[in-house]
Amino acid sequence: MADRVTVIGWDGSPLTAAAHAALGAATLVAGAAHHLALPEVPPAAERVRLGSLALAARRIAAHRGTAVVLADGDPGFFGVVRSLRAPEFGLEVEVVPAVSAVAAAFARAGMPWDDAQVVVAHPRTLRRAVNVCRAHTKVAVLTAPGAGPAELGLLLDGVHRTFVICEELGTEREQVTVVTSDKAADHSWRDPNVVIVIGGTAGPGVAGEGGGWTVGRDPGTAPRGWVQPDETYGTLGEGETQLLRAAQLARLGPRVGDLVWDIGCGGGAFAAEAARAGAAVIAVDRDGDACARTASAARRFGVQLQVVHGTAPHVLENLPEPDVVRVGGGGAAVVSAVADRRPQRIVTHAATRDAAELVGRDLTEHGYRVECALLQSVELDTRDWTETERNVAFLLSGVLPDRAP
Repeated sequence: MADRVTVIGWDGSPLTAAAHAALGAATLVAGAAHHLALPEVPPAAERVRLGSLALAARRIAAHRGTAVVLADGDPGFFGVVRSLRAPEFGLEVEVVPAVSAVAAAFARAGMPWDDAQVVVAHPRTLRRAVNVCRAHTKVAVLTAPGAGPAELGLLLDGVHRTFVICEELGTEREQVTVVTSDKAADHSWRDPNVVIVIGGTAGPGVAGEGGGWTVGRDPGTAPRGWVQPDETYGTLGEGETQLLRAAQLARLGPRVGDLVWDIGCGGGAFAAEAARAGAAVIAVDRDGDACARTASAARRFGVQLQVVHGTAPHVLENLPEPDVVRVGGGGAAVVSAVADRRPQRIVTHAATRDAAELVGRDLTEHGYRVECALLQSVELDTRDWTETERNVAFLLSGVLPDRAP
């Protein structure tokens, strides 16, 4: 095992005295090509080009001597420190940090970033990173080849955002460019780069004057509860009652990085509440008034969602792939069309057992594990404990086993 492993962050500024001392004593230096070309790297040191972090960590673990790993920005923030400290390598490291690429990008933009979401985009996580950009007003995206500004812009089709693209921060080729998301694919961008994605309407939970108390969205300013009372939204349909929405949210479990379809969004209650959970939401309805009510509910709660006016299932064909779906209207035909897209979870409701059985059989044929429950809610006036309203519905949910959870 290496006698000593030091991880040095590099942000383009001169190395600190501690970094100079560690590099001067190194018998192995690992880093990207531009790190290994630094004049401070000892000529006699073994040089390891960082590609696979696992392979590099094994080389370092087997080395007899003093090892240094050079990394851009703060190596403890989405960096190499986590990989090197993995139990299978048994490495204990010392870290000489630098300014992170995210902090540098926001500094170049002259913006605070304690209220920002930070995500890493590479080909495997690109879709989830895009969903975070759909759902939040300020996001920093650490990109990778094949998952850069152009790909982000293309996948944000239909959602307007502004990109602040910071290329090769800390180098002589550093460049900061501001473009709208629909124009990002018209350019070629140099790696590495950080993209600050800004847009949408800030609402409750966004730090105002004096700042907040936690990184990202402040949860303390939003009303408590997964769902809000029906009267909060004005006009709601039979399938939008508060307790039914709560059960649907519990079955779907929308979360940050997810894309939720709400088909037959009605008054917008479910769409707004799914967005409050941090998920990206596309709300669909054939009724223009329902679309307007949904947009109004989103503004009231300060959440971001996309409203699509059209009739399912045809309008669904060009929408991006969902993770979870609520079908509030359209019946068995729409549920079947949704199941063809293979989301992880689908939830819907039916007024009768026959209708529930029809939907359940179709979901089973699509490979979903189906559950059905008869939900009955009775509202009581607690002044005299008399019944004021009764609602009965069959709640159906389907989980795709090969995509769970």
